[in-house]
Amino acid sequence: MLTKMLHIPTADGQADAFAACPDRGERHPGVLMYADGFGIRPVLREMACELAGHGYYVLVPNFFYRHGQAPVIELPEFIGEEARPAVFAQLMPLIEAHTAERVLSDADAYLRFLTSRPEVAAGPIAVTGYCIGGLLAMRTAAAHPDQVAAVAGFHGPVGVEGPDSLRRLLATLTAQVHLGHAETDLTPEALGELNRALDAAGVGYTSEIYPGTVHGFTMSDTDAFNPGALQRHWDRLLPLLDRTLTARGATATD
Repeated sequence: MLTKMLHIPTADGQADAFAACPDRGERHPGVLMYADGFGIRPVLREMACELAGHGYYVLVPNFFYRHGQAPVIELPEFIGEEARPAVFAQLMPLIEAHTAERVLSDADAYLRFLTSRPEVAAGPIAVTGYCIGGLLAMRTAAAHPDQVAAVAGFHGPVGVEGPDSLRRLLATLTAQVHLGHAETDLTPEALGELNRALDAAGVGYTSEIYPGTVHGFTMSDTDAFNPGALQRHWDRLLPLLDRTLTARGATATD
């Protein structure tokens, strides 16, 4: 496995990023992975390496780079109930400052950088994200329908901004979609509304509540972690990428 820290040129400076890919001297389909609000840290690097091990070049940008390199705030090794209020008090101003305009400007830079890497195969790419990263992934996919063939979001706030915002988001989306929701994030009624909007947009998708989960269930360094749900996430994500990327833009040698 090859791993490295990189810097991505953007309109507002240099975004630090973590990248991982198989060490086989080949080119691999590209995946842009958005972290949750806690950012790049050991668990995200582990997840990126796990995904890369299945034959992908995975790029994880620090989308809070305007406020410093990752980790932008000091994090405990384990984020439990006692630590959360202090952590979120520091994070919320950064999240609120990350406007839709910044998201789209950065997405342009991230995809330009990803697709220019010599390790990345020509062809479509995928975007995946966690928590707020799930929303960033959907916005990126909607803004780049010609490049993004698959998008996945896990325990993210997709749909919570209201039906008008959701319709605008879905209007240009052409990627295949998987959304994995925590039980604490969506009621069955809200899930039905979201799925009806996806149906109306003509999007190919799966969208489901993962049983017995709370927000953040994929993250093993938090008290929300659910090992079974993490495996379910891989069981949904990997076939999606296999269908949309490796079948259309298979790994190629240099």
